[in-house]
Amino acid sequence: MYWTEFLTVALIHLLAVASPGPDFAVVIRESVSHGRRAGICTALGVGCGISLHVAYSLLGIGLIVAQSLTLFTLLKWLAAGYLLYIGVRALRARPADPALLEALGDGAARSGRGAFASGFLTNALNPKATLFFLSLFSVVIDPHTPRAVQAGYGLYLACATAAFFCLVALLFSQARVRAGFMRMGHWFDRAMGAVLVALGLRLAFGELA
Repeated sequence: MYWTEFLTVALIHLLAVASPGPDFAVVIRESVSHGRRAGICTALGVGCGISLHVAYSLLGIGLIVAQSLTLFTLLKWLAAGYLLYIGVRALRARPADPALLEALGDGAARSGRGAFASGFLTNALNPKATLFFLSLFSVVIDPHTPRAVQAGYGLYLACATAAFFCLVALLFSQARVRAGFMRMGHWFDRAMGAVLVALGLRLAFGELA
């Protein structure tokens, strides 16, 4: 009965998740810099961030945030500040001691908890995600659709997001891919830092539409 609605939600989500943004940049950076385990933990963090958006959309809190200019502006600046923070840290990356590259390559320098938190915060603080899920649950999904079915959609969205970024992590954490990046590791970090800073500045001073 709800297959048409579900397929519409799935298609819109696929287009949204595949578009490059903060989540993409953070997962790639963690995967290349710290390895497969860190990349996958980051991807799982992003997926749990999606769960948070789904939860407050179902509860109606997202509507309150979107209608309150003060709350929404606060969320926007928190997100921009976080992106700028991790971006500036990456911009300050220095060339690694060649003797340490192998040690860094196994992801030992990054805890799973830290990588998970990085992915979770990047997604959870993204006001674009707030707008996306608010519009999804108020425009695309019929308000008469049972809450249990809507929750099922949300579970799919969280799992699909985590799965997509796990694939991204697996791709960019491959030995051959990482070897190419690690030779110029500090330049890669700086490039990703520039992307994150640009995203943070755009979020802080640009329009979200």
